[in-house]
Amino acid sequence: MSIFSRTRDIFAANITELLDRSEDPAKMIRMVILEMEETLVEVRASAARCIADGKEMRRALNRLDELQSGWTEKAELALSKDRDDLAKQALMERQKATDMAVGLNEEIKVIEDTLRSYETDIAKLQAKLREARARQNAIAARFESALTRAKAGELLNGNRTEDAFSRFEVLERRADFAEGRADALGMTGPKSLEEEISDLRASEQVDAELLAMKTAMKAASQAKGK
Repeated sequence: MSIFSRTRDIFAANITELLDRSEDPAKMIRMVILEMEETLVEVRASAARCIADGKEMRRALNRLDELQSGWTEKAELALSKDRDDLAKQALMERQKATDMAVGLNEEIKVIEDTLRSYETDIAKLQAKLREARARQNAIAARFESALTRAKAGELLNGNRTEDAFSRFEVLERRADFAEGRADALGMTGPKSLEEEISDLRASEQVDAELLAMKTAMKAASQAKGK
């Protein structure tokens, strides 16, 4: 069922009020826009027919003007031949053409007034249509914003986010443990007394071996020189 029954209903319509009363504003605005677009097409079609009718009437008016001129010439010719009777008949025919021309001029004036009315209606319909489309864009933006906010709220407060952060904490604890093990392996405490004495003995043994090697090398060098 159409929202609007006539073009004037669209002009008088309060789009905001229609949307406020609707349970589904998005659906209502689509219906309003569709009705306006269809009405605009119908008004333009009527205007096109008026324009065509006006052109046809003007062509007929031009033919009537030529016809009047032709009867005037014929009347003058009849008078020049002293045929008053024929001249009178020619003038009567010219009068018929004149009356028809007057009627056509009146019809053309009506068509011109109608066309001006159509132009006004088309401008108003286009303005209303722009308003409706602007409201449609606003409604779409509100719905998109609401969906985005809902998704953000779900992401921040939902179970999936809590689970993800819980997993992060487990991974952090694992990393801390791994780092602790690495640090522990690299730690060295103070040496015990036995360890220090053992180090001294090892050092003396190395020094003795080094001295023996030097002595042997020196003796070998002296023997070679002899």
